[in-house]
Amino acid sequence: MRKRRPNYRLVKIHRSYTVEEAASLFGTHKNTVRTWVKAGLPTCDNKRPTLILGSELAAYLQVRRTRNKRPCKPGEIYCVRCRAPKRPAGDMAEYQQMTETLGNLIGICPDCEGMIYRRASQTKLPMILGDLDITFSEAEMRISKSDPPTVNSDYNQGEKP
Repeated sequence: MRKRRPNYRLVKIHRSYTVEEAASLFGTHKNTVRTWVKAGLPTCDNKRPTLILGSELAAYLQVRRTRNKRPCKPGEIYCVRCRAPKRPAGDMAEYQQMTETLGNLIGICPDCEGMIYRRASQTKLPMILGDLDITFSEAEMRISKSDPPTVNSDYNQGEKP
């Protein structure tokens, strides 16, 4: 099974790994680990087989994971299409309540004009909003809360044709 982001917590820091062992630990191809070495993952020496210290492997993967994070500031919503936090177009967003405590903040990306979403709890909403203009809307009724369905049938149990 191939993982998109290798979990650095699986690495034993007091152990040395070969390229093949590191690849099997994360369920990736050995060429992926070799790419990490070319990108700056330190090895023990330049001899074969290539050995990687567990502590350096864990540190490399941890730095790589934190480098790719893009936290949103107050008033920003992450646009998946642009891969960056953005202020919604017109500084306007809509809060659509999903449960009693959670809801979605919905806006339009100013660059790609796609819909952008951010999950937010009502208690943290003032910290997330910043200076955005927010409209609150009711969530659509769920099936479990809707009226019971009507029976549209010509079949009568007591009568026979």
